[in-house]
Amino acid sequence: MRKAAVERKTKETSISLRVALDGKGDCRAKTGVGFLDHMLDLLARHAGLDLTAEAAGDLRVDDHHLVEDVGIVLGQALKEALGDKEGITRYGWAVVPMDESLVMCAVDLGGRPHLHYGLKLPAKRVRKFETELIEEFYRAVVNSAGMNLHLRQLTGRNTHHIIEASFKAFARALGQAVSTSGRGGVPSTKGVL
Repeated sequence: MRKAAVERKTKETSISLRVALDGKGDCRAKTGVGFLDHMLDLLARHAGLDLTAEAAGDLRVDDHHLVEDVGIVLGQALKEALGDKEGITRYGWAVVPMDESLVMCAVDLGGRPHLHYGLKLPAKRVRKFETELIEEFYRAVVNSAGMNLHLRQLTGRNTHHIIEASFKAFARALGQAVSTSGRGGVPSTKGVL
């Protein structure tokens, strides 16, 4: 069973998150940040994993701590659910359009964290959500999961569309990378990931 449940409690946030890699794309996200909930729903749906996230935090300060900590916990849950990574595909990639926006994503679950963040977001906010937090979220996921993630925006003018295309591309790439290849063994000449 490729599942994990992770909790994180700090003076700034309290997060409980469950993930099932072999799910149906169901998501129940209640983080207190509506835009983040929407993106988590897209992620679960397009990756084909089940995700439950409940979070509370110091939103009176801003959304930063909560968004980053949800990313940390999601990365930890993905890493735990993957276990020794035996039989996974390991790599995934996708190019996803969202109206005028087009975003490319590539993922390697090889254990070495690296984020190449190539989104150019024209607006500083989508409604109340600070768009610079998107990079913080991705960085937190990458570092906690031990994932190599490349995101590149090919076109786009609308900030919401660019971000949504990035989450859908990440989801599709992640879903491919965590899928089982049917080959068995760990997909590395080192014999371990």
